[in-house]
Amino acid sequence: MRRSGPRKPRPPLDEDKLNELMLAYVGRFATSRAKLASYLSRKLRERGWAGPGEAPVEALVAKAARLGFVDDAAFALSKSRSLTARGYGERRVGQALHAAGIGETDGEAARGHARDDAVDAALRFAGKRRIGPFAVTAADPAGREKALAAMVRGGHGFRLAKAILALAPGAAIDRQALEDQR
Repeated sequence: MRRSGPRKPRPPLDEDKLNELMLAYVGRFATSRAKLASYLSRKLRERGWAGPGEAPVEALVAKAARLGFVDDAAFALSKSRSLTARGYGERRVGQALHAAGIGETDGEAARGHARDDAVDAALRFAGKRRIGPFAVTAADPAGREKALAAMVRGGHGFRLAKAILALAPGAAIDRQALEDQR
């Protein structure tokens, strides 16, 4: 059944309600400090602030981190593992970490993981797209360019992508030779 009139506005937030929103969010989503701060700020813009003084967004984010609800380094490593498992490369992982507000020190292990798993991730990407050694037939020049562009957009290095696409369909994969192309 649909409402006939406009929605009743929700009351402004106070410190207790903001704390409840923070707990609900971190309980439901794996997140970074920056994403949690962005979420709480958005809720404050939507509903307003009824508490005394300034809204304690940074204090709540610090509290969540201190209690272990938010861990940027663990979030970054998890994101890196997820993206490389789906076939995305080091540059794409870096973009995702930047978008999540992960700093250099917190993202160091995640970037290292993406760097170490670059060849396997590129081969996963090629396998999913059925290109290079995973293709049924050799691609024409336009198809090779399209596949190369897709791999580069997926975050893989140009030399590595080109080396994978140079392999004939069904060819044996020499991982060491591909490692040298990173």
